Amino acid sequence: MEGRRQARERALELLYEAEAKDVTPADVIEALPVPPDPYATTVANGVEAHRDEIDALLRRFARGWTLERMASIDRAVLRMATYELLHEPQVPVGAVISEAVELAQQFSTDDSSRFVNGVLSSIARDVRADDA
Repeated sequence: MEGRRQARERALELLYEAEAKDVTPADVIEALPVPPDPYATTVANGVEAHRDEIDALLRRFARGWTLERMASIDRAVLRMATYELLHEPQVPVGAVISEAVELAQQFSTDDSSRFVNGVLSSIARDVRADDA
C-alpha cells in the first residue's frame, strides 16, 4: 500500500504544479526527466479528463465554498480523491478518503482535513452508495 500512497502524493504534486503553471498534468508529466509511477499518471490525467464532472460534484457538495475560494492544495486533493471515487472502483471508499485526509493534514491547513473528509464523505455516499 505504500506504493499507492506515494503515487497519490506524486499525483497531488503533479496536479498542483499543473494548476500553478496553468498547463495540463500531461504537460507536466511530459517535461519530467523520469516518468512518475503509473498510478500517479493515471490519477493526474484522469482528473484532467474528467474535470468538469469532478468539479460539478465538488461545487455541489462543498457547501459554502466555491472552487476558486478553496486552497489550491485542498482543491487538488479533492479532485484527485473524487476521480478515484468515480473512476477507480477497485479502490475502497475508506482508502480514498483516508489517504486524502492524510494528504490534506500533511500539505494544507489545520482545518483542511476536516473539510476534505466532510466533502468526500458526502460525495462517496452519492456516487458509491453501495460501498460507503
